[in-house]
Amino acid sequence: MNNQQRTNRISSGAVAAVSAAVVAVSGGVAWFASQTTDTPTPPKSSQTIQNPVQQPTNPQVNEQTASIYWLRSKDNNIDLVPQPLKIAATQPNQVLESAFKTLLAGPTEGTDSTTIPQGTQLLGLKADNNDVHVNLSENFTTGGGSTSMIGRVGQIVYTATSLNPKAQVYIEVNGKPLEVLGGEGVELEQPLTRESFQKNYPL
Repeated sequence: MNNQQRTNRISSGAVAAVSAAVVAVSGGVAWFASQTTDTPTPPKSSQTIQNPVQQPTNPQVNEQTASIYWLRSKDNNIDLVPQPLKIAATQPNQVLESAFKTLLAGPTEGTDSTTIPQGTQLLGLKADNNDVHVNLSENFTTGGGSTSMIGRVGQIVYTATSLNPKAQVYIEVNGKPLEVLGGEGVELEQPLTRESFQKNYPL
């Protein structure tokens, strides 16, 4: 009987130990599950849609037709001849800036000419309401006689007013108003308009 009691005690102890182990494992699983449940879940896709990231919009392209003016000999006179130029722009003044860069590069074909000295650069341009300020490099004032000087002034005035024929033009050299042009001493009464140019500086 003692042996049986001893066997029953051992069996009972083993069962108790196994039960305790099962309880411990179950508790651990429950604790792990509770920790997993508390872990924050990533936001749902619907939340992302409610707060979309704004994509940058493409700037609106505005196409305009400006005219650059060349010189053409006719009989004993010189005419200012327009060459239309379609220009796509996204910023103010960009149309006139592109027109002037083409003008200063000189004609590429045909019988038209320019008296603007090679190497003249556009340092700045600002069109505000009816005023157009054109800032050119020092090369603009070099070389040529009075006819050449008047011709290049006409090219600047007419090109600058190609989008607004009534505009007033201010010609600057290195940021300073141009009052006298070249060795011939052509005086410029600024602002210049198409009307004042035709009246005071006939070609």
